[in-house]
Amino acid sequence: MAAAALEFGTGRPRRAAPTVYSAIRVSWPYPSQSILTNMTILNNKCTFALAALLFIVSHANAQETRLKWWGHAAFSITTPKGKVLLIDPWLSNPSNPDVKDKRDPLAALSKVDYILLTHGHRDHVGDAVEIARKTGATLICNPELAGNLVKLADFPKERAEGDGIMGIGGEIEIADGEVTIAMTPAVHSSSVFNPKAGPTEPERAYGGNPAGFVIIIRNGPTIYHSGDTAYFKDMETIGESYAIDVALLNIGGHFGMEPKMAARAAQSVRARLAIPHHFGTFPGITPNANGFAAELKKLRIGFHEMKPGETMAFHGKQLIRG
Repeated sequence: MAAAALEFGTGRPRRAAPTVYSAIRVSWPYPSQSILTNMTILNNKCTFALAALLFIVSHANAQETRLKWWGHAAFSITTPKGKVLLIDPWLSNPSNPDVKDKRDPLAALSKVDYILLTHGHRDHVGDAVEIARKTGATLICNPELAGNLVKLADFPKERAEGDGIMGIGGEIEIADGEVTIAMTPAVHSSSVFNPKAGPTEPERAYGGNPAGFVIIIRNGPTIYHSGDTAYFKDMETIGESYAIDVALLNIGGHFGMEPKMAARAAQSVRARLAIPHHFGTFPGITPNANGFAAELKKLRIGFHEMKPGETMAFHGKQLIRG
């Protein structure tokens, strides 16, 4: 007869394992309805939390279109892929906070890919030559203005050639197709200051036709810059041809549109949002944007007055801060 198994250290027969272990072992693969419900809730919560985390991360990492006003008519646009466009770059204008604080306004400007000039007047050409030399930016403007900037102002010739030299009615793609530029008509004048003029020579040379620009940004807003144009009825064609999200409109009067007509321009181009420029920089032009804002309110058009040095940001066409 085989000996019974003894419990270690007691000499008594070893006890059978409690039946509770067996019960747990058998019942575990078949959880109760309450356990299943709790597991489902937990799983749903984890899925939701993961989706929310991915949403937050994707939006935090999403690239933006940034629009900065440097004062007067000077704006920069940084595209979602990081290309920098500078429009009418008189950065040394007296409204620029850097100038007011006696800092070099070009010192921190390390990257510019394109310089867009609406016309040749000094308050719009501004610091274009120095910026092109510093950054190697490509010039976008009409051919007469480009030629005389090279000849008279020593703009780098190699940066003033190619597809960026265009005419009114034309469209070009730049930045590897991320941006389309359309040159639009403007009613104004255009001339290039000639620092090399002798005592008997005119100080101004021909600057071609003045213009505006429609800037269409892939995965970003469509922006219209009016240059110094007066109001003209065919602005309606611009609004019919392009879906303008933001209109940058001169409101200074005297040399361009008075505030009331600038508001009409916003209506004609069908702008969702109107931003004023070319005001308050020097005596003789409109000192503030109050009248423009009042006219836009009557027309129920969005208005935002940027402060010199301010940057606005967009996700797609949606303004997210400003």
